[in-house]
Amino acid sequence: MSGLYLSEKASKARLREAEQARRNRAEIVRELSWGRVSRRDLIRMGLFTAAGALAPIRGLSPFATSVYGDSTKMPPSPLYSCKEFTQPMPRFDVLERYPIHYDGDDTPISCLNPAPTPDANQTMQPVHPALGGGYGPIEGRPPGDVWAHQHFKDFLPRYALEAWQAPCTTNYRYSPQVPTSLNCGIDPGHGMPLCFHRDLPIQNPNNVWTFNGTIPPKLVIGKYGEPLLFRHHNNLSPDVKQNAGFGRHTISTHEHNGHHGAENDGFTGAYFFPGQFYDYHWPIVLAGHFSMNTAAGDRMASTPDESGGLIQIPGDWHETMSTHWFHDHMFSFTSQNVYKGNAAMFNIYSGLDRGNETIDDGVNLRLPSGSLKSWGNLDYDVNLMLADKAFDRDGQLFMDIFNFDGFVADVMTVNLAYKPYFEVERRKYRFRILNASVSRFFKLALSDASPIIQIGNDGNLLPHPVTLTELDEQGIAERYDIVIDFSRYLVGDKVHLVNLCDHMDGGKLVGTKPVRDLTIAEALGGASADPCVGKILEFRVVRNPDLPDVSQVPPTLIPNPDLSNIPVARERVFEFGRDAIQTTSDPISSFIGPWGIAADQGATLAADFGRVSAAPRFGTREIWTLKNGGGGWDHPIHIHFEEGQVLARNGSAANVPEWERGRKDVYRLRPGGSITITMQFRDWGGMFMEHCHNTVHEDNAMLLRWEIDDGGTPFLRPLPTPIPTPQGVTFEAPTDILKTAL
Repeated sequence: MSGLYLSEKASKARLREAEQARRNRAEIVRELSWGRVSRRDLIRMGLFTAAGALAPIRGLSPFATSVYGDSTKMPPSPLYSCKEFTQPMPRFDVLERYPIHYDGDDTPISCLNPAPTPDANQTMQPVHPALGGGYGPIEGRPPGDVWAHQHFKDFLPRYALEAWQAPCTTNYRYSPQVPTSLNCGIDPGHGMPLCFHRDLPIQNPNNVWTFNGTIPPKLVIGKYGEPLLFRHHNNLSPDVKQNAGFGRHTISTHEHNGHHGAENDGFTGAYFFPGQFYDYHWPIVLAGHFSMNTAAGDRMASTPDESGGLIQIPGDWHETMSTHWFHDHMFSFTSQNVYKGNAAMFNIYSGLDRGNETIDDGVNLRLPSGSLKSWGNLDYDVNLMLADKAFDRDGQLFMDIFNFDGFVADVMTVNLAYKPYFEVERRKYRFRILNASVSRFFKLALSDASPIIQIGNDGNLLPHPVTLTELDEQGIAERYDIVIDFSRYLVGDKVHLVNLCDHMDGGKLVGTKPVRDLTIAEALGGASADPCVGKILEFRVVRNPDLPDVSQVPPTLIPNPDLSNIPVARERVFEFGRDAIQTTSDPISSFIGPWGIAADQGATLAADFGRVSAAPRFGTREIWTLKNGGGGWDHPIHIHFEEGQVLARNGSAANVPEWERGRKDVYRLRPGGSITITMQFRDWGGMFMEHCHNTVHEDNAMLLRWEIDDGGTPFLRPLPTPIPTPQGVTFEAPTDILKTAL
């Protein structure tokens, strides 16, 4: 192994030097994460270059006895005695849904204490001395009408979910919601310590921070027309130094790509502190709820009831979504916090995507799922979270942020398990695949090159299924929904999910982009030294199904919305590149590059969540062109709040492949490329974001703020910027409003 990681055959002296360099780098990362130094401080000291790389020096620093600036290669992550495909892959851990009842005046009779409120709960509590002492609000949501839950009375939450962001611990309440036989025989009643393989060390509490502090990753189940209230508690230490040297104890939870108000979007500047909670209101409505099919007269726009029937709902059924996820969005610390474990998935069910494969009513697509419940069966509907990890010499999770091009690690995990196996029956399965890495891309195939049917891209089912032997490259945060038919195999057969996407360039792992895509034969034959290329998950065909497989993949799934009669109000261009400048100096909202975004042919600017870069008019449609600024990089660009429809790649509709012809929310630019999309801005308002989802790029500082601020009361134009503190949130005027924004 080479590149960022030394070969295990390297000399003992070289490995010792690399380990010392890693420790010294970790000390500087620690000081950054604690806030005791800033990026500007390190540049001034000569430890960082202006471009963001660790300076090529060897000498003293205030934090390390000896900085081996030229020892950029790290020792390989220790795997001890664990072997690949020797542990089962756990299914996701489903968060419990608690019903909320209401009295006659819509006052919630809730399992949550205190009960949820439309406005932020400003009840005061003592603040820990490590956070400055005094008193502060129990809820970290910004106060006032602008950050109150929009249309709360129209979409009263019917179920509550509650989770605690916490240091890792053993899971004694695992709820996969499938029989043990469909979860590789894993006993949910047996405690599950947080380790990536049973032969790897149990993680120390501050190295991994997950929802409820446990594994497997968490899953939320919801359906259209049934609003949810997600209460997220920050149970991390108030002492910022209790982080194992990386990650920040302030968090903001982004439901990616929820169609709801900005107060529930996880805005990067709306973070909250240890000891606080934040109530996120997820109404789960179809886009166009207030302007299309308002009388709910279209049976295709529907949600399942509890007895196999349908409840019709307003909105455009062509905007139905299925596979979401949620994760941290803390300003300049997203990559570290997500890497530490702040990532989960969210399955959304509808009349079309029922999660029941037996109901045949002319609406239900009958995709692989199960049949025991009227909706939301998980038996044959499997979530997969792909992520690469790295360990220090003690086997503890480790992150090195010194290459601002991206962080690529050397241990492959699926559902936070090192190269596991998964037992399947001889029938069709649906897999919802999330790339939850920091900077790594994937390209997936089956080891025998047999067909995969892609049915979804990001949160949305495609207009038509696409049969492939290799999926397209999958950028960070993209979701691919696929169907694999295991009936073509015999009991006892094994087939592997294979990663073809190589990040090794001339002996160096790079995080800016994929270097090349291998053939299946090359990936299986060891043509790359990238340790995450090749087999990553083993499917074991263990039995015939007890019941006949009646699931389907119909030739038409969800056609795109018809936009032909909706005028285009504005066209904008955003270019993503390097060598950004910073024109503001707010100590909270601004950051320095090297990455940035140029809006409408302006300067390439580093992130400032106080700057308004675009403000589309409420109720309009626009066309946005996203351009790669060059340098051979790739950027998976995410635009919050609204699904987009791809119109062209590199200026031509003919360049858009079949699997991108549905709606999307993450757009890979490809090196030197551009993509043109169209979006509508309706139903909700507030401040949102656009950024690269290589989260190292996002944190350094390829992110901008855009807002919908002209939809009437309570919104102001422009919106004031929240500035959170443990003692309460204050507001300030935008630091800048670009001339082309309005």
